Amino acid sequence: MKKNQVKLIVVLGPTSSGKSSLAVELAKKFNGEIISVDSRQVYKGMDIGTGKITPDTKNYSNFSTGQAKKKYIFTHKGIPHYCIDVASPKRQFTVAQYKKKALKAINKIYKKGKIPILCGGTGFYIQTVVEGLIIPRVKPDWKLRGELEKKDTEELFKELKRFDPRRAKNIDAKNRRRLIRALEIVIKTGQPVPPLKFSAPGGPACLAGRRASGWDVLYVGVKKSDRELKSLIKERLMRRLSQGMIQEVKKLRKSGISWKRLDDFGLEYRYIARHLQGQLSRDEMVERLQKEIEHYAKRQMTWFKRDKRIHWIRNYKKSEQLAKRFLRR
Repeated sequence: MKKNQVKLIVVLGPTSSGKSSLAVELAKKFNGEIISVDSRQVYKGMDIGTGKITPDTKNYSNFSTGQAKKKYIFTHKGIPHYCIDVASPKRQFTVAQYKKKALKAINKIYKKGKIPILCGGTGFYIQTVVEGLIIPRVKPDWKLRGELEKKDTEELFKELKRFDPRRAKNIDAKNRRRLIRALEIVIKTGQPVPPLKFSAPGGPACLAGRRASGWDVLYVGVKKSDRELKSLIKERLMRRLSQGMIQEVKKLRKSGISWKRLDDFGLEYRYIARHLQGQLSRDEMVERLQKEIEHYAKRQMTWFKRDKRIHWIRNYKKSEQLAKRFLRR
């Protein structure tokens, strides 16, 4: 490993696996700070449904004051967290916008002499930041998006298969936001979505005045058996419901978020919104949510299993051993 390479730890895994707790323990042990890699935790007001960590009480009161807002650091158990509550749920927040904020956070952590720890289950976001994925420069066409929004998810996927079969093979067929973005690129350019391209990371190495030769990255994956994961998903779902997840969705709706927008956020927000509209009973909502979250976890693992660099662990002790060796080399 070259001395000028910046060390970065990535903690990943399926939903409900315990990534956040593990990342906090590693941050405490190895002088790290955490960057959330979650496509929904970026939105303000979406707390319970996204599993957002609870801010430290002493700092949380400052977050609501306009004067302290710009200086506020979202901390949990004394560990700063970045890329949380950085966008309004009323507006689309793109992966390109996320990448910019994440790189800025990595630079900030690096300058403080600490270890950046990316933590989350959104594989595409991790890839975009760590591997320098280049996002196609196609500006949003709000009129076109409005027309595409009127179509159901299955119809959007069929259209993408027709226009761009290659992209349709590796996209999440249930992710409306990505389907709409892919169709937008195809329709606006008249060409298929370009294959993924990568650049050397433009993060800390550039900031320090050195050639961006890539980062030295440790990938730690939290592994659970199917049985364990199903049990954890159910336990967490019931806990979130008791914590007021339905009330959270009601509050978002009251703030002006449309039913359509809530549906686009998927999983908890989609099925609770359908329950509130009378389309599903409470029991039906819980049953559908359990199954959909399980399917989502499987899709996450399908994505992660392609990456042979990931060290899969079942306990904190193993992750600590990996991190020690990684940081010493």
